[in-house]
Amino acid sequence: MHGEQMAEAFPVVTLDTDARQAVELLASRRLPGLIVVDEKGRPHSVLPASQVVRFLVPTYVQDDPSLARVMDEPLADQVADRLAGVTVRKLLPREPVELPVVNHDDTVIEVAAIMARLRCPLVAVVKDKEILGAITASRLLELVVAAH
Repeated sequence: MHGEQMAEAFPVVTLDTDARQAVELLASRRLPGLIVVDEKGRPHSVLPASQVVRFLVPTYVQDDPSLARVMDEPLADQVADRLAGVTVRKLLPREPVELPVVNHDDTVIEVAAIMARLRCPLVAVVKDKEILGAITASRLLELVVAAH
């Protein structure tokens, strides 16, 4: 099986998409992440849901998780307010990471190797620089298990 056969339709966002809108898409569809495209519609990066959580949790709490216990509920309810006026660009990691993209003719093992090496929950499938869809880790596992 090749990448284009494994790929499923998947939502994309741009670097300038409103962060709250992107997070609502992640949450409502329970997605592991979103494909972020540049102004030409080409893959730019993947925004994992875990990266959004990292953005929402203050750094001092990430550094010392015991501080989360002392935060009261009204303060915790304001975490989503950090998304106000923010774009997807701001949610992405500061340091550039390798683009999680596979070719339309890559095999299951090639796709799995990219996901494993990049520790990414999804990859974009491309043919001639155009996105055909995405393969999530759960989709890949489904196909591997079904093959046996």
